Amino acid sequence: MPAKPEPDASPLQPAQQSEFSFRVGKRLSESCAPSGAQLAANGGDFLGRTGTITTPHGEIQTPAFIAVGTKATVKSVLPESVAELGAQAVLANAYHLYLQPGADILDEAGGLGAFMNWAGPTFTDSGGFQVMSLGSGFKKVIDMNSVDNSGPDDAVAPGKERLAHVDEEGVWFKSHLNGDRHRFSPEISMNVQHQIGADIMFAFDELTTLQNSRGYQEESLERTRRWAERCITEHFRLTNERAGKPYQALFGVIQGAQYEDLRRKACRDLGAMNFDGFGIGGALEKENLGTIVRWCNEELPENKPRHLLGISEPDDIFTAIENGADTFDCVSPTRVARNSAFYHPSGRYNLSGAKYKRDFGPLQEGCDCYACLNYSRAYIHHLFKAKEMVSATLISIHNERFVVKMVDDARLAIESGSFFEFKAETLAKYYS
Repeated sequence: MPAKPEPDASPLQPAQQSEFSFRVGKRLSESCAPSGAQLAANGGDFLGRTGTITTPHGEIQTPAFIAVGTKATVKSVLPESVAELGAQAVLANAYHLYLQPGADILDEAGGLGAFMNWAGPTFTDSGGFQVMSLGSGFKKVIDMNSVDNSGPDDAVAPGKERLAHVDEEGVWFKSHLNGDRHRFSPEISMNVQHQIGADIMFAFDELTTLQNSRGYQEESLERTRRWAERCITEHFRLTNERAGKPYQALFGVIQGAQYEDLRRKACRDLGAMNFDGFGIGGALEKENLGTIVRWCNEELPENKPRHLLGISEPDDIFTAIENGADTFDCVSPTRVARNSAFYHPSGRYNLSGAKYKRDFGPLQEGCDCYACLNYSRAYIHHLFKAKEMVSATLISIHNERFVVKMVDDARLAIESGSFFEFKAETLAKYYS
């Protein structure tokens, strides 16, 4: 597929933008030659590819899983261990870092990477997801399994108070920490993320869910488009104002829920803007994830990277890769680790089970992570039962390594022409 033309450069475009780049490597459709049956099952062309994202703090070979370090830390895992397990980049959360310790603290420290002792590339999201999800009383508002828009557009979780209120200029919200009232707007989000100092940041958008009405989705999509324009203007102003700082790439965020016309419109609108890349966000019905990602990547400029926000399950990862997602992130590997769950080629298991009490093998035979090379299931089972924090550390190291390596192997499989065989073998074993 020929690359779509680059949009015209803005007259405000800073010279430093050249510090960020993306180069397409090998295309899945060329290296693996999918059959007619595979194309029919996918609903369209396979848009997967390998590539290289270049940032001021290093390269990212794609496809790549980005480890989530919400509060400038991958929960329970030292940055040195994150690097050792093979993670190429870390994503932190602008909302949480704004509230604590404050973006100005990270700026004074020399930026996110210096603050957390991480030498590689970094991402920050805009804070939009957390403002909306925590503001409506839901810890996780993106339901990937059902579409039910019969309820009100401003629904809140049972027994909760709505803490976030959207208007044209931005969002008023109350801190989930102490109830203080705060304001986020495209300009404020850009200022916060510039102070945090990540290599890649995301435009401020309005999160919608599968439960919102079609009418509200249309209204929200247009608001997100207007906010995207304001983000670019403020981003370029701050980049020029903070000359001498490493360039921070800005990704636009694609919304539109389950509607093909809205997703394609968002991609055409934002694809014509001077973004460095794109995030595919919002509500993604699990059974249609690949279709929605493909809709987006059929429209977005091919020579810019695409990040899919918030996935880590093996089937979702393969579906995202083959339909053109270059990077993705999720908190799941460390979240499930804190409940003793560990990933294994034959599925996900709960280490708290009594059968592991005398199991002196590693979490996964043949795994090269620090936990598997040095500790047994029996020992980590004991740590979990004894409520020792290091149990979460060891399982998190393994889980992050498991996902990182699976994506690395998928990248190598695209290069070698064996992606579809690798996918079939991996998923058959994991979900058997």
